[in-house]
Amino acid sequence: MDLGEGRFARASVELKVLPDTRRIRAYLRWSDGGKSPARYLGQVERETRAANLAEGWKMAWEKGLLTEEPQAEGSWASSPSVRAVMRANRSKDTRPELRLRSLLHKQGLRYRVAARPLPDLRRTADLIFSKPKVAVFVDGCFWHGCPEHLRESHKNAEFWRSKIEGNQTRDAETDRLLQEAGWTVVRVWEHEAPDAAAARVISVVRTSSADQHNSGQSESNMKR
Repeated sequence: MDLGEGRFARASVELKVLPDTRRIRAYLRWSDGGKSPARYLGQVERETRAANLAEGWKMAWEKGLLTEEPQAEGSWASSPSVRAVMRANRSKDTRPELRLRSLLHKQGLRYRVAARPLPDLRRTADLIFSKPKVAVFVDGCFWHGCPEHLRESHKNAEFWRSKIEGNQTRDAETDRLLQEAGWTVVRVWEHEAPDAAAARVISVVRTSSADQHNSGQSESNMKR
């Protein structure tokens, strides 16, 4: 961001949810002499946090608030704006995750957040239900290659295709390793309706709990 007189600052897009209407507003924020000014960009209404951030950056460019900075050597992003969006895209506590967690909690389900189902396996699930051994992953449409919403980038296409295919291979391996260890894996796309996703998770958790209970009773009867 050009501050004038040869001064530049790194800017970021901030999203704020209005408590009464639940509408989302995008702001451009930057640092200047120890202060953090902000400029209102507009209202955003996309389905995901990543899409809303991208829309906010688009507004900032259209308003002429940003200027390109020199591309970092060896950078994987096609432009500074793309790099900023990707860096701002959270790996946890995303909006779809928070909605899902809220609905599950209201139904009385308790879970661990961002935890490893298997301590010795460096794979983290977004939610785990330890007793019924259910692991839930909320997958971003871009990073995990959603068949409905993935739009391939025209810039650095080979890099992004390789990155996404690598994520899909890792996802499949994670599912296999957890299933072999007796876990049930549930994968939720970030675009899924929260109520439908929550209902699916609840059904799996309760079915797994019932199966374990019945299995425990059968073993107890056999020992008698």
